[in-house]
Parts: sequence; C-alpha cells; structure tokens
Amino acid sequence: MAATPSRFAEIAPEIEQIALASGCELVHAELKGGVLRIFVDKPEGGVMLADCEQVSRQVSALLDVLDFGAGRYILEVSSPGLDRQLYRPGDYERFAGRLARVTYMDPETGKKKTEVARLKGLRRAEGASEEDAVVVLEDDKTGAARELPLNHVKLARLEIEL
Repeated sequence: MAATPSRFAEIAPEIEQIALASGCELVHAELKGGVLRIFVDKPEGGVMLADCEQVSRQVSALLDVLDFGAGRYILEVSSPGLDRQLYRPGDYERFAGRLARVTYMDPETGKKKTEVARLKGLRRAEGASEEDAVVVLEDDKTGAARELPLNHVKLARLEIEL
C-alpha cells in the first residue's frame, strides 16, 4: 500500500507509542515527498543518538509489518534541535522564558510579520479551547508585552541563546 498522508495519520498513534516505550516523547512527525521525519525528545536530559536509533529500528519494523509505502521512502528520526519548532499549545508553556522567533498574521494589516521576543506562555479564557488561546510575548529591550491569538501564529521556533 502506498505511503500517503492519510495512511500516515492512521499509524501516527502507533509511532507515538513507540517513542513513549523508548522513554521519549513524540514532538512531531511528518510525511513529505517520500521522507518520513520523526522528531523525538526527552524533557529531562535531552534525546541521545541511541534513543533515535532505538525509535528508528522499532518504527522501521512497524512500517515493514504494515507494508507502509510499497514504493521507496526514507525514515529520519532525530531530536528537534536547539532551535526547535513549537508545534503544540503546550510547547508555548513548556518553553516560557525562552527567546523565540514568531511568524504570524497581523490581525490589523492581514500581512505576515515576524518578531523575536521572549515567550511568557499561553493564556486561555476560562472554558476556552486551546485554539482560542493567546500567546504572550515580551520584548527583551522594552519589556512591552504582546498577545497574539494562537491561531494567527504560522511558525514559532526557539532562538539559540548562548
């Protein structure tokens, strides 16, 4: 059976279980152009090469059993890196206090904007869903706070601070 995004969505929960069984968390997985990329992390201590190898072996075995992708595909398993992308609402809370580059649609102009600011977390109105959350950012130079609706954020990535 061909490796398709819908087929991939069916096995994503199994990939997440493999990562958990290996002591890792699944940060993100994507199938693009015949490349299956899996990003795993360990909140305490970070992910090591051996962790990636273990997840890779187990996911590869799963894909073989499921006859995933009758054609060729490449499996990549890695850490999300120091400049990791933020995918889930919980990432904004987990990395509060860190510097991030955030690209968003400006609600006033309707244009894309990018700014580098310190994450202060996520704010949710009582009873609101995660989609209605607001990302709170703080300018390092001025200390000014800015709130962006999470659904306006197109890409957020941590900045490397040395």
